Amino acid sequence: MTEKTEKTEKTQKTEKTEKTEKTQKTEKTAVTPPTHTTPPAKFSHGVKKGNILQVAGQVGFLPAVEGQPPTPAGDTLREQTLQTLANVKAVLEAGGATWEDVIMMRIYLTDTAHFAEMNAIYDEYFADLKSVPAARTTVYVGLPAGLLIEIDALAVLG
Repeated sequence: MTEKTEKTEKTQKTEKTEKTEKTQKTEKTAVTPPTHTTPPAKFSHGVKKGNILQVAGQVGFLPAVEGQPPTPAGDTLREQTLQTLANVKAVLEAGGATWEDVIMMRIYLTDTAHFAEMNAIYDEYFADLKSVPAARTTVYVGLPAGLLIEIDALAVLG
C-alpha cells in the first residue's frame, strides 16, 4: 500500500467516524416523563433532536395511575392550567430543559371567555422567569370533553 492510499483510507475513516458521531448526536429521541402514560397513538409527549426539544400538546390530566384512565385535575380553568403547565414542565425536565430554555409556547383554549383568566394565571406562574418565551393563544374546540386548555412548547437547550 502506498503512503497516498493509506492517507486516503485514513481520511475516509475519519470522515465516516465524524459523520457517525454527528448522526448519533442528532438522533430523534422520544421523551416521556414517569408522570405520563404511554400515548394512546403513535406519538410522543416530547421529542428531542440535538439541542431542540419539542413538547407535544399537554392537557390538565393528573399524573398517570397505572390501570386507570387519565383524570382531569379539576373542572376549573385554573386547576387545569396549573396541571397543564406542570405536565409541560415534566416533559421539559425529562428532556433536560427548563422553562428558561423555552422559546415558544402555544396555548389553546376552548372558550374565548377564558383569555383574561388564563393570562392572569400565566403571568403569576411565570413571574420569576428571567426571559419569557414567545407565546400564541388561540381558541380551539377539539379537546376531549371537560378539558379547557392545551399547551405545547419548543425549547432550545444550551
